[in-house]
Amino acid sequence: MTTAHLPPLASFWFFNSGSTFVPTVDSLFYFILWLSTFFFVLIVGLMLFFMVWYRHRPGHAPEHSPHHNNLLEATWTIIPVMLVFVIFGLGFSGFMELRTVPDNAFEVQVIAQKWNWSFQYPNGGIAPELHVPKGRPIKLVLQSKDVLHSIFVPAFRMKMDCVPGRYNTCWFEATEATGSDPGDGFELFCAEYCGTSHSTMVSRVVVYDNDADFQKFLEGVIDPRKENNPVIAGQTLYQNRGCVQCHSLDGAARTGPSFKGGWGKEQKMKTGGPVLMDENYIRESILNPMAKVHDGFNPVMPSYQGQLKDDEIYALIAFIKSINIEGFETQWPAIEGEEGAEAEEGAAEQNGAEQEPEAGEAGEKADANEASQGAEGAEPSKAPSSESPETTDDTPVESSGDGA
Repeated sequence: MTTAHLPPLASFWFFNSGSTFVPTVDSLFYFILWLSTFFFVLIVGLMLFFMVWYRHRPGHAPEHSPHHNNLLEATWTIIPVMLVFVIFGLGFSGFMELRTVPDNAFEVQVIAQKWNWSFQYPNGGIAPELHVPKGRPIKLVLQSKDVLHSIFVPAFRMKMDCVPGRYNTCWFEATEATGSDPGDGFELFCAEYCGTSHSTMVSRVVVYDNDADFQKFLEGVIDPRKENNPVIAGQTLYQNRGCVQCHSLDGAARTGPSFKGGWGKEQKMKTGGPVLMDENYIRESILNPMAKVHDGFNPVMPSYQGQLKDDEIYALIAFIKSINIEGFETQWPAIEGEEGAEAEEGAAEQNGAEQEPEAGEAGEKADANEASQGAEGAEPSKAPSSESPETTDDTPVESSGDGA
């Protein structure tokens, strides 16, 4: 990671810099620092000098002390007031720069939740780190799912609160590229105490050197709901939704129990009897974590009610099963709307197929009816012969004409 040129002694206070805000913020900081240092040395130095020069000594009478001096009092009032106005002007100018978002800024949704960060991009992709291009304004739309958080990137001189129930915005423009490895990115912290694992709520800002590399990232970032394999989607959610902060995959306990080794086994709860770790238990623990608290752990997990859709919960369960069941594979369940559409299509096809035979049967019935009607019409013509006197052996019989 490269570092911008810093003024002398600047690295003593700020170890790196990476945004256009650095000159504005740092110049004001150093102005106040050196101004305060100057007056501190001046005032304390004069105090020490006067303490020694006018110390009590035997044989020396104390000098007369004036009660007041208009010129002196005006001087130490007017000069500090002028300096305060200068500081206010510089600070207000910097504040307006930090709060005025450029019209062409690229927007990223920032979701803060105990104890992780999620960054959602316009294409729907979610990443646990903030990925941005160099030299392009980035607008962050901040929200919190639970308690008060605060996003803080020291290298950018940027900090803004994430407040539950409302949106906050801030922006920055990165000036230093870090490469594509998140481990080399600028550190991103939560600067507002938010509970037990506040210190682990850390992420990174990855800055790409050009837009082409950033576009490759956007094309490759995974939207869990578009991933064909539920297990892979669940692994992405495990990283992006903060599960990784509290639940390990190797059997080691963290703030919460490990996902490894407990599937299909009864788990001891703080209250009530043991509970089988299955799909129902995992789902309930995600939506209502206080319902059944695992023995040996504190009830600190936040609820994901309304934050995860059913297919996302399904993906997380599939991922947990995959690390406990060797060779486990699964597919996405059919979506209810698709099932209905498929059922309607099948019913339509079946009805069409049934209607064709019915039409044939109707035709056959019509032909039969016509035949029967014809037969009925022919029967009256035969009636007289049937009602004529019976012939005897002497009655002549008309020949059929075939020589029989």
